[in-house]
Amino acid sequence: MYERRSLLLVVSLVLFTEICFAQSALLDLPRQSQNAQATQTIGITDVTVKYSRPLVKDRKVWGGLVPYGDVWRAGANENTTISFSTPVSIEGKPLDQGTYGLFMIPKEDEWTIIFSKTNTAWGAFTYKQDEDVLRVTVKPTASEFHNALVYDFDQLTPDSALVTMRWDKLAVPFKVSVNVPQTVEASLQKQFRGIQQYTWVSYDDAAQYFLQAKADLPVGLKYADQSIEGEERYENLMTKSQILDAMGKPDEAKKYSAMALAKANAGQTYQYARTLQRAHKQDEAFAIYREMAKKYPTNMFTYAGQARLAVGAGNYDEALKQMKLCQAAAPENAKSQIQGLINRLEKKENINQ
Repeated sequence: MYERRSLLLVVSLVLFTEICFAQSALLDLPRQSQNAQATQTIGITDVTVKYSRPLVKDRKVWGGLVPYGDVWRAGANENTTISFSTPVSIEGKPLDQGTYGLFMIPKEDEWTIIFSKTNTAWGAFTYKQDEDVLRVTVKPTASEFHNALVYDFDQLTPDSALVTMRWDKLAVPFKVSVNVPQTVEASLQKQFRGIQQYTWVSYDDAAQYFLQAKADLPVGLKYADQSIEGEERYENLMTKSQILDAMGKPDEAKKYSAMALAKANAGQTYQYARTLQRAHKQDEAFAIYREMAKKYPTNMFTYAGQARLAVGAGNYDEALKQMKLCQAAAPENAKSQIQGLINRLEKKENINQ
């Protein structure tokens, strides 16, 4: 009986010790290596690195605190994680969306970056290579001294960024790339299952994206057609015209630009003419300004168009007169901008350039 009671006491003490240890491990107390997070959006893809920031503290880091050739947690405490909200490419290799454990194997002349299925481990003590999803090899570079480890996003472009780990006097970058048009199209497929599918402007915005990105123009044309089907307007007809022009179909483009101008108000007509001028199509723009005088004889935009016609003819006195009429007819919030054009005309500057 005595031996049994003694055994129960020992077991109880062990359990109590384990419970106390577990409780203390869960307390919210300051850490020596503080938590941090870095996020960057590439196109519409969010890339997030969560990590802890160890300090150098006068220690030898590389080849010392962090041995060469061993798998490292790429930070401190829990393993570092990296999340992608859409599929990406890492150093040119595909990686699906998701959250990955980010591990590294440092060497003096090259590093292995590991993306693991395991993203909830403590450190790299339970790391298993068969859980790797992707490995890439990169070159480390010299860096200015960083006492605290940090992750930065460098060399941002519309479709890529370098994720760079910096600590001590070393930087380790790896490139994250996104097929933005493909990612946008996949997102739009989901978005247009919601209320967005019922508005012409949503489809027109989608079409404008592909036009401005100069990518997947047939997809953009599809969205322009869906916008027109919802409601035929100046905006979406002009979008379709611009996409057709970008696709090398000028005759079809002119057909839809004419349809758009038939629905345009004075401001839209004027802005289209200005677009032509910026594209160095002065004769086409001037023809539109002349038509505006017939259709909207006393509109502020017509006066501005007449001023530009006068400048084209070298008649700055007439141009100044027409621009002052434009200012008089304009709303208060536009008068100061028009005054800038008046000031230029008084100096006989060519406002058509």
